[in-house]
Amino acid sequence: MTSVFNDRFLKACRGDKTDTVPVWFMRQAGRSQPEYRALKEKYGLFEITHQPELCAYVTRLPVEQYDVDAAILYKDIMTPIPAIGVNVEIKNGIGPVIDSPLRSVRDIEKIGELEPENDIPYVLDTIKLLTREQLNVPLIGFSGGPFTVASYLIEGGPSKNYNKTKALMHSDPKAWELLMKKLGQMTVTYLKAQIHAGAKAVQIFDSWVGALNVEDYKKHVKPIMNDIFSSLKEENVPMIMYGVGAGHLTGEWDDLPLDVIGLDWRIQIEQARKKGITKALQGNLDPTVLLAPWDVIEEKTKQILDQGMESDKYIFNLGHGIFPEILPETLKKLTSFIHTYSTNQKQS
Repeated sequence: MTSVFNDRFLKACRGDKTDTVPVWFMRQAGRSQPEYRALKEKYGLFEITHQPELCAYVTRLPVEQYDVDAAILYKDIMTPIPAIGVNVEIKNGIGPVIDSPLRSVRDIEKIGELEPENDIPYVLDTIKLLTREQLNVPLIGFSGGPFTVASYLIEGGPSKNYNKTKALMHSDPKAWELLMKKLGQMTVTYLKAQIHAGAKAVQIFDSWVGALNVEDYKKHVKPIMNDIFSSLKEENVPMIMYGVGAGHLTGEWDDLPLDVIGLDWRIQIEQARKKGITKALQGNLDPTVLLAPWDVIEEKTKQILDQGMESDKYIFNLGHGIFPEILPETLKKLTSFIHTYSTNQKQS
């Protein structure tokens, strides 16, 4: 690291005043970057993540190109899953595919424990390389949320309705509880290892938990999330929660011992505040807007910033991840606009 460390993202997570609104983008590493697409012609995702030098390059590239205020480790939420005894393949255009989906408590009992130093040393080596030598912004580590990971393990891959997952949850509560406990322990172990290696914040992507209503979330998922965040609290790093289509769950998240709630584009920031949300908020431009003309992007971004800046507890992000059609130059221009506009507003 050759320049002064930029900590405005960490300050915003804590609710401290910042000179400008910090910004980073979910899925900023990969996908839309031509350099990444060139690498993908040679390597699969797991191959990249198993090579610390290469994985570090992919992780830091958007920081260098877009001037964002945080990096997020390049990997997949299924990265630790093979280590606990479940075979998974990341198929292009599909996502994670499980060859033997979980169907019974016997299948769940076979799930092992994660031993980070032995099972995923390449992840920890990548983090150390980035945080000790290559980044001047915080590195965000992450994990998939228990419900989302469980949905892949039970459905066998991506799902539109999560029927098998919900069926197990309702028909065999003891099996579900055991699965949540095992995935919860894995999540804590995994994130603590990332923090100890150098990650300055962590985000849990429970991407598909919005498929549950509030009652089912409170009964079947919230207890393990409380255990996870309570266990991580002692690490004293910001903790972020995010899910797609989960605006109805934000009140439940606000009860948890976490620091930042990530919003997708379906709920406005001012709506979340009116619901009584007290945590820092992150979000929430619809990524498809980035395919519109610049004047549309600018106007939508202003609206979000004006709402977000009602509090110091605010980080700009997208409501979901970057997809391949979004141009890198658009992201660079957007970052610059966010910094300039928010700085001027803060000084006025």
